[in-house]
Amino acid sequence: MGGLRSASFAAVHIFLSITAFLGNSLTLFSLHKISSLRPPSKLLYRCLATTDLLVGLVAQPLYVTYLMSVVHEHWSLCHYARKAAYITSVTLCGVSLLTMAVISVDRLLALLLGLRYKKIVTLKRIYIIIASFWVLCLVASLCTIFDQRITDLNVSIVLPLSLLISLASCTKIFRTLGHHQAQVQDNIQQQLSQPNALNMARYRKAVHSALWVQSVLVVCYTPYYILAIVVTYGTTYSSQLVITGEMATILVYFNSTLNLFLYCWKISEVRRRMKQTIRQALCCPCS
Repeated sequence: MGGLRSASFAAVHIFLSITAFLGNSLTLFSLHKISSLRPPSKLLYRCLATTDLLVGLVAQPLYVTYLMSVVHEHWSLCHYARKAAYITSVTLCGVSLLTMAVISVDRLLALLLGLRYKKIVTLKRIYIIIASFWVLCLVASLCTIFDQRITDLNVSIVLPLSLLISLASCTKIFRTLGHHQAQVQDNIQQQLSQPNALNMARYRKAVHSALWVQSVLVVCYTPYYILAIVVTYGTTYSSQLVITGEMATILVYFNSTLNLFLYCWKISEVRRRMKQTIRQALCCPCS
């Protein structure tokens, strides 16, 4: 890949790194101030925002270092920077994918379990699940030091499995919601059906918000996944394929910035808290 082209890609990554770090820092602060979300659900969204923040703070700067080492032909630095960027990216992206799958399952359990949901889905259990994801993804990414094919195999399993779990959960959710709506319409007791309708309306909004985040994640990750399959099983490696790979990589990293706008657009309380925080930062006089 040419030096000028690498420098151009590096400039894009620098910009996305800044937006991902600043935007997700603001998202984490806003989530901390929100009290309406249940602690387990809030923890899942905070984990997702944390991985996006670390993409901008760690993974993309390492990838920029790799690209700039190509420009200046520092091949030793190039090797280590590329390896470090790959390890951190696989870890963070893996945690993001698995967390999104758990968010889908969490929404499904909230619908199916009813009053038992609070007893079964506890903060402690979510902490254990998230910690397991971090350990699993970190170990899988570190395997690239010994044999990158092991890491590639793990990636090829985690990505489709996470998306499959999310798809199955969302399908079950909407089928159950359709069945519930039919029951509500047939219910003659208005005093009982009206509170349920209000709760279901709020639940639908939460499900649609999660579904938007998942849909954008699929759009951002799919090109890279397809390209990885082509490179793994292909016989040629042209310059056009390299450029396509860099663009697919940018799209994956762009997801960390794009999630910020999804939070603002689909989650009204996050949007309101962000506006308040920005207004206070800009208008509050220094003491």
